[in-house]
Amino acid sequence: MHEFSIALNIVEIATETARTNNADKVNEVEVDIGDMSGVIYEALEFALRSAVKGTILENAHFRLNRIKASAVCLDCRHDFEPEDYLSVCSKCGSSNIDILKGKEMRVKSINVD
Repeated sequence: MHEFSIALNIVEIATETARTNNADKVNEVEVDIGDMSGVIYEALEFALRSAVKGTILENAHFRLNRIKASAVCLDCRHDFEPEDYLSVCSKCGSSNIDILKGKEMRVKSINVD
C-alpha cells in the first residue's frame, strides 16, 4: 500500500512546517487528491490515522479534497470527465485528449499553533 508512504510524507511536510514556524501543534492539514492520482482515498485516510500516532499531528484534522478529473479533446475541443488515462473523448471517440485536472496530489495548507 503506497498510501502509507504518502501519509508519512504528509506528516513529514506538516512537521517540518510546524518546526519552521516554531509551532508545537498542527491543527489542520488540507490535501488535494485527484481522482486520477493513483491514490485510493479511503486507504490514505486509514494510513494517516496510523502515521500521526505519537507526532504533533496526532490530534490534527485532515481535510482531503477529492479533485474530479476533467479533460479536453484536442480534436473536437469537447470537455468531459475521463474515467482513466485510457479514456477517449465522449463526443468524437478520439484518444487525443489532455487531462486538465485530477492528477493532483499536494498538501494545500497547514494550520499550526
